[in-house]
Amino acid sequence: MNFGRGPSVVLNVGGTRYSFSREVLKDFPLRRVSRLHGCLSEQDVLEVCDDYDRERNEYFFDRHSEAFGFIMLYVRHGHLRFVPHMCELSFYNEMIYWGLEGSHLDYCCQRRLDDRMSETFTYYAAEEPNGGPEGKSRRPPAAEGRKWLERMRRTFEEPTSSVAAQVLATVSILFVIVSMVVLCASTLPEWRAPENRSVEEQSRYTAESVREPSGIIEAICIGWFTAECIVRFIVSKNKCEFVRRPLNIIDLLAITPYYISVLMTVFTGENSQLQRAGVTLRVLRMMRIFWVIKLARHFIGLQTLGLTLKRCYREMVMLLVFICVAMAIFSALSQLLENGLDLGTKNKDYASIPAACWWVIISMTTVGYGDMCPITVPGRILGGICVVSGIVLLALPITFIYHSFVQCYHELKFRSARYSRSLSAEFLN
Repeated sequence: MNFGRGPSVVLNVGGTRYSFSREVLKDFPLRRVSRLHGCLSEQDVLEVCDDYDRERNEYFFDRHSEAFGFIMLYVRHGHLRFVPHMCELSFYNEMIYWGLEGSHLDYCCQRRLDDRMSETFTYYAAEEPNGGPEGKSRRPPAAEGRKWLERMRRTFEEPTSSVAAQVLATVSILFVIVSMVVLCASTLPEWRAPENRSVEEQSRYTAESVREPSGIIEAICIGWFTAECIVRFIVSKNKCEFVRRPLNIIDLLAITPYYISVLMTVFTGENSQLQRAGVTLRVLRMMRIFWVIKLARHFIGLQTLGLTLKRCYREMVMLLVFICVAMAIFSALSQLLENGLDLGTKNKDYASIPAACWWVIISMTTVGYGDMCPITVPGRILGGICVVSGIVLLALPITFIYHSFVQCYHELKFRSARYSRSLSAEFLN
């Protein structure tokens, strides 16, 4: 500390006094307290705390003393929990003031905070050390570069963060729609290549199809998606995390097949394996359907679905286990009652247990196509039990998934509203 005298420093938070040595403040876990170590004048000190007593070297903070006591428990023991009988948002406000984030909370308290913030749509922004016009004027060039990268990242990642982001998202949606229309139209009989072409004709047709209007449109769409993916990779903060994100993996799966199909078309030529390559090309081209999932970047509904599946994978596994266990039991019993017993009425649809599994799965999910059904009285009784069991088993985990879906929707809606407020401020400016 470059200001004040004495071997120790006293922090007075809401009437509770804490004494520390000067060296401890240098690497103190609370950012606001550690800023006292670099203060050069009393004016700098008053920017950090509310008042200062030079004689006793005591710093006053007009904050919640009990909340700071729990924060000090985190400094000492590494566990941060909410103060009993205190509003979660008020305690989180104290955390932000002292320089902590929601990730410092224990997991159970993080869930409580997420629920509370989702209900009230509250957002807290961390206090900038160099806030205000004066701080902006003293920002170094490196900080300006980081701010530009952050603005670019938000433009490509958050469609509601700015006007440019909305324009970019609209253009991206248009490209996705155009590519899907071309993909659907290419399966029409008028667009498909005749099946009776020779190998040489198919080779020439495959090479010429790239120069057709549909091929040109497809190439333009792929070029846009490729450029967008490259720019997002360049401006991303963590390149490894960028590659591991599900939506980015889907982008890669949607873009890569086009380049593979072009390379295969170039290298196969009039090779005798063109027939096999043609099947591979059709499979790769059909993988363009993954472009539809790119719309999840721009629609809260698809984002909510993905986030719900991510958080409820345990409940989904539980649901699959329930179905698999019931399917094994009912398929074995139905095969025995309909075909295994020598009762004079054998149902050929239930000739094996795997064949009976199809009937069990469509009955438990209440679809009931009617393509196969039991004909014996015991089999029909078993079918009724199977349908009722399916309704009960499917309903058990649905409640957890529903509540998680509602929570995810509120979180994403709150996040979108936060960026919409910044977008409104941009329009006003």
